[in-house]
Amino acid sequence: MIRVDEGQLRGHVEEVVRQSVEETLNRMLDAEADALCGAKRYERTADRADTRAGHYRRKLTTKAGEVDLKVPRLRSLPFETQIIERYRRRESSVEEAMVEMYLAGVSVRRVEDITEALWGERVSPSTVSELNQKIYERIEGWRQRPIEGEHAYVYFDGIWLKRSWGGEVRNVAVLVAVGVNADGHREILGVAEGVKEDKESWRNFLRYLKGRGLKGVRLVISDKCLGLLEALGEFYPEAAWQRCMVHWYRNVFTVVPRGRRKDVAAMLKAIHGQEDREAAREKAAAVVAKLRAMKLRQAAQVVEEGVEETLSYMSFPREHWTRIRTNNMLERIMREIRRRTRVVGSFPDGRSALMLVAARLRHVAGTRWSTRRYMDMDRLREQDQQLQAKEIA
Repeated sequence: MIRVDEGQLRGHVEEVVRQSVEETLNRMLDAEADALCGAKRYERTADRADTRAGHYRRKLTTKAGEVDLKVPRLRSLPFETQIIERYRRRESSVEEAMVEMYLAGVSVRRVEDITEALWGERVSPSTVSELNQKIYERIEGWRQRPIEGEHAYVYFDGIWLKRSWGGEVRNVAVLVAVGVNADGHREILGVAEGVKEDKESWRNFLRYLKGRGLKGVRLVISDKCLGLLEALGEFYPEAAWQRCMVHWYRNVFTVVPRGRRKDVAAMLKAIHGQEDREAAREKAAAVVAKLRAMKLRQAAQVVEEGVEETLSYMSFPREHWTRIRTNNMLERIMREIRRRTRVVGSFPDGRSALMLVAARLRHVAGTRWSTRRYMDMDRLREQDQQLQAKEIA
């Protein structure tokens, strides 16, 4: 009879797997360094762009266990490996899961099981609270990071969550800003707690963004929030404001009978289907006259008073129009946040709500969402050059 020590066998297999993962990752790091240098180590070629300058060690926790990475150094070129970036994104997602479990009141035993599945190691009950505090510090550091470069287009929105206050459940607003940088990529610019979406809350939010370096704002896209509009002129007086076209349509539909909404929707879309602002204004005047002829006087008044607020995007390159005339991009993110926060129900305080929302946004910022080019900003620079040439002429 042959006896097998299952514990020893399992430990041996796990060590073999861990070594295999470590060896594979280090080979991938070497391959990345070779690709940047244009040649392998010690290889002499005319196409070589750089040479090795040793390496530094870095620990990385994987499901197979902790591995020891030998990250190459180059003499002149920066070495930014995509391998570690992938694990950073995964780590961000794990942090969000830990915050969500903690706020949702998950039992300690369940937290231990989940952390073992996520990290490959169990987290003891005594370290759960300490771990969440460290996560909060990391998220807060991400919230306060400097904003680099210019952001011509900035989208604003807020979300209402519930929090417990003195035995009662009250609402708390979380304000979010997303911008498009000079390269055409989207960035999560900031997230902060607001008592409510009033002028003072938006003033504090804009002060927080400007203090971190937000500049170059040309157009602000949002719903018609009077608090934001009043505060915007104080911090970014030269920025134009674009009222979300979709929200404006909904406002018009509230004073239109259900049976006529399809016809009115076609009329409103015709306004924004014109080739320039002057043509859109003429079309809007015709739509107002037609609405009055249809006995829809309230709808005609809403269109007449608000249509100009929805035409600001026409002063910018035509290639950007579909991206900057609505707030749909940020609305999709806010729907995802609401889905993720619904499991918590009522938050213990405003800071907990803010941390979970920020954790989700931080995770979004580490995905393809921020690496894909959202629009070609060369079009805006070309338009600026054409306007300058006209002024000189």
